[in-house]
Amino acid sequence: MPEPVSFPVRSPHSLGILIPQFPGQTHIFFWREVLELQKLGVSVTLFSTRPPPPGLISHDWSDEAISRTTYLGDMSPGNATLALPRLPLRALWSDLKREGSAFARDVLISLPAARRLALACHAQGITHVHAHSCGRAALITALAKRTWGLDYSLTLHGPLSDYGPGQGFKWRNAAFGTVITRKLTRELEAELGDDLPPRLYLQPMGVDTEVLQRDTSYEPPSPDGPLRVFSCGRLNVVKGHQDLLQAVRDLRDRGIDARLEIAGEDDAGGSGFHAELQSELRRLNLQDHATLLGAIDGDAVRGKLQTAHIFVLASWHEPLGVAYMEAMSMGLPTIGTDAGGVPELITSGRDGLLVPPKRPDLLADAIAALANDPTRCLALSKAGRTRIEAGFSSTRGAQTLIAGILDAQKDAPRQGSA
Repeated sequence: MPEPVSFPVRSPHSLGILIPQFPGQTHIFFWREVLELQKLGVSVTLFSTRPPPPGLISHDWSDEAISRTTYLGDMSPGNATLALPRLPLRALWSDLKREGSAFARDVLISLPAARRLALACHAQGITHVHAHSCGRAALITALAKRTWGLDYSLTLHGPLSDYGPGQGFKWRNAAFGTVITRKLTRELEAELGDDLPPRLYLQPMGVDTEVLQRDTSYEPPSPDGPLRVFSCGRLNVVKGHQDLLQAVRDLRDRGIDARLEIAGEDDAGGSGFHAELQSELRRLNLQDHATLLGAIDGDAVRGKLQTAHIFVLASWHEPLGVAYMEAMSMGLPTIGTDAGGVPELITSGRDGLLVPPKRPDLLADAIAALANDPTRCLALSKAGRTRIEAGFSSTRGAQTLIAGILDAQKDAPRQGSA
């Protein structure tokens, strides 16, 4: 196949989306966005760096997603040899000097994938790829732009420092960028300045509010029954599950019959932080009152949200929090931490409750307050659902991507080609 030399400007009837290690356990909001794009008439082609570990493939749509995804992690010598002569050393020179060996290594690793991406898009008539990451996926798309002319955009999902070197190179070549919170947008603008693309959009993740709604009315906890607490999130120390276990221990010591279930798995597929949490659970003598469910699919999560009394996620840092959105969409009173971008989602006392991170004592107080106040539980159930319907539907993310591509195409004649 001949190497493509240009990608003509077209309307976004087709779009490539590049997601690292897709479909992972936290990727349901990406899948929802893909479905929404398809509803809006866009043909979506999925790309990824490599599949996730088997223990993290848990969704009922995972097989379909895998069958639709082209994995770019080709380290064959032939592909590397073909890609290397097109390496844009002149365009990269200042970044290589500034970022050093770590960035140079990432470039060499990513260049074969960039070639595979550009060739696949050229063959399928795809002129734009969106990278749902600012890590290596963004570098792949930036290299595909500088070397083969493929237009791209990218999304910042967390602190820029989490995504490795070369951020200036990744961002300055993009047609546009999206950011999930205002807080991250301010930090990005302060960090990159003139390296930012001409347009930035606020694009919070979203949920399908038609799927995530209750089958029956929410029932608050009763004084003489167990208090069912549910949490859902990747098993990692920053998610604060260990603080939630301590809070449940405190609640039980106060005479509140709290029962906890935690859905989610560690990045090693169960052989990492999961074991530490299980040990902590035993240390706190919660074997009969707390359960680590592992990675479960979206329908199972919805079922747990349907039967729980309260949702809690005690993250030390959370860029925004899809798990909160899912719980609130299901009309479940939600307790989070005032960390990261969560206050842009939850207004404490109005549509949920926020406590400081790393404070299991205050977390226990907040849970106990709701357990003893059914009227407040009902009010938060209704207000949380209203909040998600108004501002965090997955349709919004799809519409933002389409608007970004169309705006970039309008700007193209004025900016010239890269």
